[in-house]
Amino acid sequence: MNRLRFPALSIIAACLLGGAANAATPGNDPAALAKVRDTALHSDYAYRQLEDLTDLVGPRLSGSPGAAAAVTQVADALRKLGAKVTLQPIKVPHWVRGEETASLVDYQGRPAGVTQKIVLTALGGSGATPAGGITAPVIVVHSFEELKAHAAEVKGRIVLIDVPFDQNMADRGLAGTAYGQAVAFRGAGPRMAAEMGAAAALVRAVGGAAYRIPHTGLTLLKDDARIPAAAVTIEDALLIGRLAKRGPVTMHLTLTPQILPDADSYNVIADWPGTDKADEIVLVSGHLDSWDLATGANDDGSGVVTAMAVIDTLRKLDYHAHRTIRVVAWMSEENGGRGGQTYDTVYKKGVEKHFAAYEDDAGSGRPFGLRAGIGQAGAKLLAPLQAALYPMGAGAFQREDVIGAGDLHFLEDSGVPSFEPWIDSSDYFNYHHTPADTFDKVNPENLRRHAAVMATTAWFLANMEQPIGRANVATEATGTK
Repeated sequence: MNRLRFPALSIIAACLLGGAANAATPGNDPAALAKVRDTALHSDYAYRQLEDLTDLVGPRLSGSPGAAAAVTQVADALRKLGAKVTLQPIKVPHWVRGEETASLVDYQGRPAGVTQKIVLTALGGSGATPAGGITAPVIVVHSFEELKAHAAEVKGRIVLIDVPFDQNMADRGLAGTAYGQAVAFRGAGPRMAAEMGAAAALVRAVGGAAYRIPHTGLTLLKDDARIPAAAVTIEDALLIGRLAKRGPVTMHLTLTPQILPDADSYNVIADWPGTDKADEIVLVSGHLDSWDLATGANDDGSGVVTAMAVIDTLRKLDYHAHRTIRVVAWMSEENGGRGGQTYDTVYKKGVEKHFAAYEDDAGSGRPFGLRAGIGQAGAKLLAPLQAALYPMGAGAFQREDVIGAGDLHFLEDSGVPSFEPWIDSSDYFNYHHTPADTFDKVNPENLRRHAAVMATTAWFLANMEQPIGRANVATEATGTK
């Protein structure tokens, strides 16, 4: 259960009352932490950068002109802040959607001459129908078990996997868990249907907003069985299900995406150099690519500009920490994770120089604190940081063995202590991967809070004297984490 424990509150209170007595270094005294926090809280830098990224560049699917333009725009903006900017080359997937239409052309009780439009969108990695589309009967299932039970009926049919997103769970602070449960059907369902000989696979949109908008995302389809695959809106999935109870349903489906050769792209890396421990790195990040249905304001433009705001904040204060603070705008998180994987490969040797890493990739909802993939002993060292975040309502803290952030999990697997903001994401999946993920959905006050949490955390970590300890790595002496 996600909750603050009373001992943690006691530690926070002690730090608030005790002043610099608990500070790890002069750079981490309460006054310095408060300056970093408040400077970020009173700046609209991140919001202005997000407006430029979303309105001027737009969608940024890897391999697209938008992704290339975003690399240039973000790199130039970071150079203007005085950061040392490098572009890390990556080969990224290049998938493009084509035509995507569907209609119900036959069902029990259909009036003569009537067909019904179905609103859908191709899923990443989808195969293609012929240009003229396909016409096939639809079979509706509601679980993997039901799909397996009807395996003999699947061949040559269009399979609809109709599993709802649990918005009640999301409303109670478990949006990530709700998403994980539902998105499993988007990832593995089309592949299972393909292995059974399905003509195409459809999944119910993974999200909570019933406004007849589709929700795209990646599938786990394989090259040797890449059938057409799409997400159907909640309303249309329900319609097909109701009609299927009356009798056979037939659909005409046209999807014409293409998988092109891998394209050249980059991670954008910007260093704000440290002083006496400049070879050690505290990494802050978001991913620069987005799906192509909208401008990716929440996923994950907000995370990228929040990381950029860390350097802007320190520039305004003329602050340089002991360690180097590194901003990374990852590429290709959405369709392959190539950015995080490439970075890990390049820095695998000497990865211990990464003191900690932070990623913001769960939307722009209000942050209430931090989640951390660190050991028990390391968690106790963060009390002064919690105390600094407490006045802005972000003192909540949850330690986990593994947080598994999208681009950081490669580094986390190598023992790098990893962090992410603890966010109100109750409405995040109304917009995530849909045509509605646009700039107007981002609350500027919440974005300033994201910047303040990330900047304060980065400053604190970059000035700690005592190591947090490697995450998820057993020590030789005790065998503990």
